[in-house]
This record gives sequence, structure tokens and C-alpha cells, in this order.
Amino acid sequence: MKIPYELSIGWRYTRAVKSSAKNGFISFISGVSMLGICLGVAALIIVLSVMNGFQKEVRDRMLSVLAHVEVFEASGQAIADVPSLLQRLGTQAHVVAAAPFVAAQALLARGDDMRGVVLRGIDPQLEKDVTPLVGDMPPALRNKLTDGGFGVILGGNLARAMGVGAGDTVTLIVPSGQMTPAGVVPRLKQMTVLGAFDSGHYEFDAGYAYLHMGDAAKLFRLSGPTGVRLKLDDYHLAPQVAVSVSATLGPDYWVSDWTRQNRNWFAAVQVEKRMMAIILTLIVAVAAFNLVSTLVMTVTDKRSDIAILRTLGATPGSIMSVFVVQGATAGVLGTVAGLGLGLLVAFNVDVIVPFIEQLVGASFLPQDIYLINSMPSDPQMGDIMPITLISLVLAFVATLYPSWRASRLNPAEALRYE
Repeated sequence: MKIPYELSIGWRYTRAVKSSAKNGFISFISGVSMLGICLGVAALIIVLSVMNGFQKEVRDRMLSVLAHVEVFEASGQAIADVPSLLQRLGTQAHVVAAAPFVAAQALLARGDDMRGVVLRGIDPQLEKDVTPLVGDMPPALRNKLTDGGFGVILGGNLARAMGVGAGDTVTLIVPSGQMTPAGVVPRLKQMTVLGAFDSGHYEFDAGYAYLHMGDAAKLFRLSGPTGVRLKLDDYHLAPQVAVSVSATLGPDYWVSDWTRQNRNWFAAVQVEKRMMAIILTLIVAVAAFNLVSTLVMTVTDKRSDIAILRTLGATPGSIMSVFVVQGATAGVLGTVAGLGLGLLVAFNVDVIVPFIEQLVGASFLPQDIYLINSMPSDPQMGDIMPITLISLVLAFVATLYPSWRASRLNPAEALRYE
């Protein structure tokens, strides 16, 4: 098959096969433009992949502790008829498991060390089907949570901060105390530490504690659980299921889903992701429009070539095509190289980052600040395809004006001094 001469000449100009100093400089500028596009595309892919991975990792660790949907009695009191409510919830679409619980806040003390905790009173046999964290606990540890045993399972960071382990005792201080002649006195209860859990999420590991639902109800003087946790077959459907459950149960119950509980955090991540994409796209745009200067210099250098082609019968459209091919080729090569580099790094972040941390002796993700202590990455086609297309479009647009100017060149003027 015969290759159009526009493609052949455009590719030849891209390679700058002549060895003159001027051609060498043009080739260098073209190479810098391709390198800029390559680095810009790679940076976009890597950053967005890491942000996707960060969001996915934190979300998965949150959902190992949080329920997909939670149902509470509207007045904030204990639910009166738990079996009936569980039966009604079990008939809802996409609900695969349900478990009652008691939610409360209290203080844990050991010696002079006192820390606030979020308490979750659970039924271990039902909760293991709803919460992955409880389901992944060793059965021997989970079964130690018995009604009347007053045992507690602490988050790993909380246990380490208080210096306690299995078999130690801590004092639980319940804020709603009892009236005495001296005023309201908080109620105290000695609790036995049964063990610790590590969810991988600093907030939960440093501030959560599990005890049996019956013990929690006794400590907080409740007649039963304060809510029901639901597990769905697809956590993405939580907002729709929450609306459906709320419509079914009516105004006597308040329904929440995991997206509402962490709305601000996820919204902040999405805004940050968009801003980073815009900023890094500008880097790609700057690199792409460097092609303008490359093509302008090429057109100036090839004036005599253009004039000769015109005298041989080349149309202005053909001349324009030659330089569009040259610029577009540089854009395509830079984009493809950036795509390869970006994917290579994005799929190996878990190896590259620890190596750099070990090399420089620093941690890039302190767990108490960033919630997780490892750099995740999740390249998504929904990000990679737009990045690639935007880079190619910008490179193509950058070629149009210099190519148009080349097509307007007057052959007589170009050959006057040749």
C-alpha cells in the first residue's frame, strides 16, 4: 500500500534526520516537548490513581467497622420491639443481614490515663454477619463477649496507648451518672480487656471499643438496643436502600447510611481530585503548546522545502497536513510514553514508595494524620481514557496554527534568496 507523501515527509521532519546544528536544535526542542507531554500524562495518571486508591482503601477500612445502613428509634431511646423490626428489615430488597446494637460514648480509665471512646454494644453472633471486622475476629475472642461478663475488646491503638492487654482491667466511666447528696456522680464499672482489634483505620483503632449488647444496655440503663445495623449485597446502593427503609418504617425511625456519616470526607476528596486533575492538565497543556514553537521553527527552517513542494503541485492542504503530522506524531509519542510510564508506576506504587521511604529514612504517610500508613493505588479506566484523549487533542490543536501558516507561504517569496 502506497503511503501518502504527507505522512512520509511529516515523519521525516519529526525525526530531523539532517545533522545541521539548526535541525539538531529543532529536534531537541521537539524532544523536550514530547518529554513534557510524557511527564505530564504520567503525573496525571499516577496522582489520580493514588487518590483513587486512597479513597478506596479508606472506604473499605471504614466499611469494615461501619454498617452500610443504620436504623435508630426517632426519639433516640431503645427500640421497643426488636424482633418485629428485624423481621421487617429482613424483607427489604438488598438487605442480607441485620444486627441490633447499642451505641454510646464513655470514658476509659487506667490509673491516671483517661480516654474517650465510642462504645458499640453488639450481639457477637449476629454482628459477625454484618460487620467484616467482627466477622474476621478469631471466634475464641468473639465468643468471649458474653452477657454479664463485662468484657471489652479495644482498638489496637487505644490498647497500646493505655498500655493494656488481654486480662487487664480498665474502668469504664458512664457520663449519665446517678444522683447523690453531693450531686450527679458518674457510674464506674471495672471491665476486663478481652483483646484488641486492628481495622487499619486510625480513627477506629484509637477510639472504638466493643462489648456485649446486654452489658451495654445495663451500663447505660437501657431497655434494649438503640439501633439496628444492616449489611447490603452492594454498598453502592446504601443511599437508595436507606430511602426505601425510611419510607417503609415511617416517621418513628431515623435511617442513615455510610455515605451520610462520612459525607464531608468523601466530598473533600472528590474536590481535591478534581483540582489536582485541572492543575496537572495545565502541565500537559503547557507541554503540548511547546509544539507550537517547535513547528514555527520548523516552518521557518523548511521554507525552501515548502516552496519546492508547492511548485511541484502540492496543495496548501497537503502542506498543512505535513506539519500536522509532525506535531501530532510528537504528541502521540509523548502521550503513549506517558501512558506507559504512568501505568508502570501506578501499578507498582506499593513497591516504589516503601523503597524510597527506606532510602530517605522518612514516612510519607504518618498513620495518625492520613488514616492509613501505606500508599495505595487504583488506576481506573474512567480516569486514564480522558487523560489520554485530552493530551492527544491538545497536541493536535497546538499544530493547527503553525501548519496553517506553513500552508499560506508564498513560494516566490520563499525562493527569492535561495
